[in-house]
Amino acid sequence: MKRIALYLTLLFLPLSSLQLAAQLPWQAESPKRELRAVWVTTLSGLDWPRTRATSPAGIERQKEELRTLLDQLKAAHINTVLLQTRIRGSVIYPSDIEPWDVCLTGQFDRNPGYDPLQFAIEETHRRGMDLHAWIVTIPAFKTEAARKMGRRSLLKTHPNLLHKHNDQYYLDPGLPGTADYLSSLIREVVNRYDVDGIHFDYIRYPENATTFPDDKTFRTHGKGKAKPTWRRDNITHIVRRLYREVKAVKPWVVMSCSPVGKYRDTRRYSSRGWNSFDAVYQDAQGWLREGIQDALFPMMYFTGDHFYPFAVDWQEGCYGRYVAPGLGIYFLHPQEKDWALSVITRELHYLRRNGLSGQAYFRSKFLTDNTKGLYDYLQQTFYPHPALPPAYTWLDPTPPSTPEGFTETAIDDQLTELRWHPSTDRATGSQAKATANVRYNVYASYDYPVDITKGENLIATALAEPRYIYNRRYPEQYGLNLAVTAMDRCGNESEPAQLGKERQTATQPAAERPRLRPLPGEEHYMPHDGHTLSLPDLETEYYLITDLTGRYVTSGTYRRQVDITRLCPGVYTVRTLQKRGVSRRIGDFKI
Repeated sequence: MKRIALYLTLLFLPLSSLQLAAQLPWQAESPKRELRAVWVTTLSGLDWPRTRATSPAGIERQKEELRTLLDQLKAAHINTVLLQTRIRGSVIYPSDIEPWDVCLTGQFDRNPGYDPLQFAIEETHRRGMDLHAWIVTIPAFKTEAARKMGRRSLLKTHPNLLHKHNDQYYLDPGLPGTADYLSSLIREVVNRYDVDGIHFDYIRYPENATTFPDDKTFRTHGKGKAKPTWRRDNITHIVRRLYREVKAVKPWVVMSCSPVGKYRDTRRYSSRGWNSFDAVYQDAQGWLREGIQDALFPMMYFTGDHFYPFAVDWQEGCYGRYVAPGLGIYFLHPQEKDWALSVITRELHYLRRNGLSGQAYFRSKFLTDNTKGLYDYLQQTFYPHPALPPAYTWLDPTPPSTPEGFTETAIDDQLTELRWHPSTDRATGSQAKATANVRYNVYASYDYPVDITKGENLIATALAEPRYIYNRRYPEQYGLNLAVTAMDRCGNESEPAQLGKERQTATQPAAERPRLRPLPGEEHYMPHDGHTLSLPDLETEYYLITDLTGRYVTSGTYRRQVDITRLCPGVYTVRTLQKRGVSRRIGDFKI
């Protein structure tokens, strides 16, 4: 079987180690803008939450789980969290339409005592990442769950919209009421919450669609179309309506979906009967062409000729919108397909080299558990520095104004606060840039002026407030210069404000300069001298140190000074630990 091109054969050369992968000649540089997304699955608490919010202590543990997860994703330079918000006819926020999901408390429609979606948005934004509400659209629930969901179940409130197919209930996309119902859910989320995106999952007909029981619907609403065309039109109608309704309210909210990983048979390779267009009636590339999706995260959980030809096809059919293929990293696990890490690393480099807009990972636990060393590979090799999501210039092409009044003030003998005036760009119609919707990026460089086109200079992203605190020790040691930009919710970035023309370019040759150290942000690292870590004066029995993947590193009887000379370079979390199992996070430190 023929390969697509000569260079594609490089992808099938054996890789013996991460070091070899890092040295391959076709490895593409880490760009300043790239979608780096992770699906966080709440179904059955697969990724989060792992504990139940049935008491004040349970609520706090559930929150702390999410904080830890987001810290891990932030440390790996992930910039987009796709959080499962609607699961199967149930949700993780206080809805007027659907019941609470069972994952939060162990019981359907039981209030967990806080708003998990609001909490997740605040924590994600605090770390400079975007949160997209992941909405499972057409599936409702399995038959065994239907009896447990209570009076607010779809089976009680809208039984006329549902069909039973195999062991699950589904909304019927051909019924006009289905678009109305989904519209009400999406409006509820967008109007109430400051989400950065709405991400549709399963916006299609189910597997084995030929037996889906919609013959009566087709007879009533088919209007003389062939059934496959009618079905595709039904899904497209829902996508179009939801896109337009969201944009009318908040034009900056990114609309995306995760279609089946193969769009259609290509001239290069057959999809072997499983594709978006023919099998489940998703015209995903048609949505990009029409402009009713801003981004796609196709589920490309494949290898070899099932992956590479179809990745090229998505890129060729993107129509100027963004495509960030989803990678099936769960197949790395020995209990799944036990893929070698090189399967994923080759795909990563291929996507970046061929100009796709980024990557997405299904699902977060297999990333944060460092399955086959993937987390280490991303943090150390593939994502060596932060990246901004791409700008959605078709939504609004005009950048905000440059921040003014950029100053620095010493807080103490180490910490310095940067401040600048808030953006003064005001709302003027549907493409408004309200002050509350402007965020800020901070850059650092050895050279003056700071070059903001280089991703390696980016040290803080999407700050909500016009301030940033950093450790002055690093600029004094390495002669760093600083710059700040304003960024609107569509990703448009202003020209930089440079800090003080009196700062000069470092005289040390670039090749001899130490690597730029990430500067701590509003969550400061705990102080240490490289040998001894100082802990606060607390009433507790033990301390526990983990790495950012949550793995145990060391522990001991609690004391104010802890020896850290044997720890490898990295970021660590310190926690208290009591004999009765109660643990509390103290903070992070970096070596």
